[in-house]
Amino acid sequence: MKKQSLIKGSLILGIAGILTRFLGLFFRWPLIMLIGDEGIGYYQMSYPLYMFFVAMASGIPVAISKMISENNAVNDINGSFEVMKESAILMSILGTGTTCALFFFAKPIISFLKWDFKAYYSLIGISFAPIIISFITIFRGFFQGLQNMSPSAVSQVIEQIGRIIFGVGLAVFFLPKGIEYSAGGAAFGATAGAVLAGIYLYKKYINIKKDYGIKKVKTNPEVLNNILKIAIPISLGATVGTIMGLIDSIVVPQKLLQAGFSSMQSTVLYAQLTGKASVIVNVPLTLSMALCTSLIPIIAENFILKNHLEVKRKINVSMKLSAVIAIPCMFGIFFLAEPIMRFIFPGKFEGFEILKYLSLSIPFIIITQTTTSILQGTGNYIIPVINLFIACLVKIILTWTLVPIKSINIYGAVIASISAYFVSSILNLLLMKFRLKIKLNLYQILIKPAYASTLMMLLVLMSYNYIYKSTTSNGVSCLVSIFLGIIVYIILIMLFKVFKIEEIKSRFRRN
Repeated sequence: MKKQSLIKGSLILGIAGILTRFLGLFFRWPLIMLIGDEGIGYYQMSYPLYMFFVAMASGIPVAISKMISENNAVNDINGSFEVMKESAILMSILGTGTTCALFFFAKPIISFLKWDFKAYYSLIGISFAPIIISFITIFRGFFQGLQNMSPSAVSQVIEQIGRIIFGVGLAVFFLPKGIEYSAGGAAFGATAGAVLAGIYLYKKYINIKKDYGIKKVKTNPEVLNNILKIAIPISLGATVGTIMGLIDSIVVPQKLLQAGFSSMQSTVLYAQLTGKASVIVNVPLTLSMALCTSLIPIIAENFILKNHLEVKRKINVSMKLSAVIAIPCMFGIFFLAEPIMRFIFPGKFEGFEILKYLSLSIPFIIITQTTTSILQGTGNYIIPVINLFIACLVKIILTWTLVPIKSINIYGAVIASISAYFVSSILNLLLMKFRLKIKLNLYQILIKPAYASTLMMLLVLMSYNYIYKSTTSNGVSCLVSIFLGIIVYIILIMLFKVFKIEEIKSRFRRN
């Protein structure tokens, strides 16, 4: 299977991620129209637990990706398939255990977390997903280890299409029974989508196995030990990061009640934070995650081959890409929060102020993701986890303290998120500087994209206001001004020579 360069692999996953997020609006939008902010609140309460499982399992595909990339660097094909066999055994245990725990202990979980009991049906609906997702992740890790992101990208789109068709369909089917049943049907969509993606990835894997002439793969306990050695610290880091979302689902509704809001008001505010604002903020994070997914196997391969100059080059390119993604996205969402929310959720755009301020967290989240991937690719697994744990403590303390203050309320959770990721990004950058001896060119990486983003944003605001006065259509104004902004920003990035054309051509080709 042909390898892809860092930029090409990131671009493929990034396009798939953006398409997936766009398709996700066809899932989110009808749900909000059907069950409103209250129903979305019930759906969102169960979602962090599902994401907590994904985080627990996330270290395994990263470990697979890293180990397969290293095996391929030394032409150990059998070793790559041994990694897959041991991973499948491990993930089947983890996925089945999580599904059983969520299904059979749904009521005790809801009671312990003090959620509204109507969230029970969403928790049951999503409980079937882990057992399927566990197998999807190992296939994605396999193809990413081969440094070909296309199968993972296609599977993401298939998964989202399945989620839309079955999730929205079941939400409509169960709506007559009540919004809580409808939310449960929507939650089951995650399982249906995962099944379709799993079938596609399995067929691709079987074809690759035949191409390599692999018929029987032996069991190798030593491989399992190596997987766990890499996966456990990575999973711990991802779990700590996901706990930030879990903190919101546990603490925020309770603390809003303490601030004097009713149960329904608390659920609605929580839905506006997690079901609307966070969903939009996650769109640019899709691009950064695509970069991180491509980055780990490429850095791991060059690192094991002791190609230190190429490692440093890849780190600099990845940090520039992170800034080029993060800064304009933060500007765009901050200044166009209300038009974007009105466009995506017409008639249901409440909470755009939350979106506006939550956008300030984007650069810090992206820096955290990128630096964590760089450190993991170079064998530094534990310290990024400690940094995320420190950030998590900051999140807990600030959320616990600020949300019960009625004048701050839900914005306390926003402040807590921004502060937490700021801390983790700074700690990771310091770690990179001292461990990897990396000296970053801040003017090239940060200041130039900031100049380009500022000029781009001025044009976007002027074009939005002009088009809106001419058409009185928020949707047309929003789309056209954003499209113009993207074109101008790309031109400005070239003019400021953040990336030179020759550099992009060389990075787009496999080195």
